[in-house]
Amino acid sequence: MNLVDLAFSPALQQAQLIRSRQISPLELTELYLNRIEQFNPRLGSYFTVMTDRAIAQAQTQTEQLGQIQDPTELPPFFGVPISIKDLNPVMGVRCTYGSRALMQQEATDDDGVVSRIRQGGFVLLGKTATSEIGSMPYTEPEGFPPARNPWNLDYTPGGSSGGAAAAAAAGLCALSQGSDGGGSVRGPAFCCGVVGIKPARGRVSHAPTGDYQSGISTNGPLARNVADAAALLDVMAGYTPGDPYWLPAPEISFREATQLKLAPLKIAMATQVAPVGQAAPECVQAVEQTAHHWLIWAITWSQPVLILRIWLTRL
Repeated sequence: MNLVDLAFSPALQQAQLIRSRQISPLELTELYLNRIEQFNPRLGSYFTVMTDRAIAQAQTQTEQLGQIQDPTELPPFFGVPISIKDLNPVMGVRCTYGSRALMQQEATDDDGVVSRIRQGGFVLLGKTATSEIGSMPYTEPEGFPPARNPWNLDYTPGGSSGGAAAAAAAGLCALSQGSDGGGSVRGPAFCCGVVGIKPARGRVSHAPTGDYQSGISTNGPLARNVADAAALLDVMAGYTPGDPYWLPAPEISFREATQLKLAPLKIAMATQVAPVGQAAPECVQAVEQTAHHWLIWAITWSQPVLILRIWLTRL
């Protein structure tokens, strides 16, 4: 496997390659850091790159890998590099919230979801770009380089998790952590052609700071495929003592849910609604063409996406 193929390979596959000692956490981390150095000046995906910390962590994990007898005992994503959105503090690292007034602010503690990601074995590469305080559907806060869409630099990657989605799409990390209140994971996901999940209220804890939006906003995964996104959600999810509300743990993991065999689906569409009546002919044509193309795409590519969406609605 060449380095480009390795950078774009699924995170779960990378974790398996590390467990089988075909690659090391250090080799994988250096690959992504080199790609960040090469492409981030044009993409603006990262506000802060944690180069020294990432290399030190990956070196430690590489040494641990050589000493451990049973790699199956390792955390699920041991040695796999991930990015953290710059709305989520990482202890000792600049956390700007996309605000020029906070450009020199350094976090004193890890956010709760960051702690869970560490427990999952990930190597933290850096802090990805966000709109100011996560408030906009694009990622161009004043005082920072604008985040660009890796498919076309003239386009936006969306917001507010624009840097996270662009980094995942461009192969500047194995997968990304983002957050979503009104579309801040889902919008960048469809802008950049990656998988994004906004979990249900109470699925991912807001510890230790608490929730100030009554569950409207939550942390969620961004990845290049459904299985990786589901597996990252498994890592991020869970109750923390003191949470004001939470969901019961699912009967099976989200990753396992992507492999369920489900009956064929039926999706309804309508071009007239009583008492309004029939839509204009050009609108009817657009709806029918969209439904036709979507159906072909769904049959060809998206069965795992549909399975995961159905499973999430049942929880």
